[in-house]
Amino acid sequence: MPIANLFNMAGEKIGEIELSEAIFGIEPNKSVLHDSVKNHLANCRQGTQSALTKGEVSYTTKKPWRQKGTGRARAGYAGSPVWYHGGVAFAPKPRDYSYTLNKKVKRLALKSALSAKAQENEILVVDGLKVEEIKTKPFQSFLTKLGVDGKALVVTENVDEKVVKSARNIEGVTTTTATILSPYMILTSGKMIVDKAALAKIEEVFA
Repeated sequence: MPIANLFNMAGEKIGEIELSEAIFGIEPNKSVLHDSVKNHLANCRQGTQSALTKGEVSYTTKKPWRQKGTGRARAGYAGSPVWYHGGVAFAPKPRDYSYTLNKKVKRLALKSALSAKAQENEILVVDGLKVEEIKTKPFQSFLTKLGVDGKALVVTENVDEKVVKSARNIEGVTTTTATILSPYMILTSGKMIVDKAALAKIEEVFA
């Protein structure tokens, strides 16, 4: 049974908590994780790149000089892709790069990412993760006491404006809620700081 350390808001370890074997104790599937990350990055692409083809550049179609007798290479029109400022051969055009993954694949990827974090002992559970006011310095101090000195993902049960605004100016720290976790978020973070209520929500939703 996977186990994570349990902390309070003072940054003190107050015990351990058992994690769900079905979510945090499976063998991570690297192939599915790769597919999930690739899908996420593809869906993030804007696809707005564009260039003019030889038929779209604004040039006359008149032949620059006669075919033979000048000593120069043959030329048919000024918009040729081989000419400076000519059109682009096989020019990129706006397109949609997004695609969907099978629901079972997405769920397996999420469980694989969470299990990988659990195996690396990078999941820290906090009993009652909340702050009294929107202040960056106390939240940074709290993370330091937990041993977080780089990237971190803070997971709350619901959107907590005070936590979000306290953490948003800390470099490398991202906040999210239990129901919109993604494998990409988990894999690109260092430590996972999870509210105890959010952990229960994760186990309820993704079991």
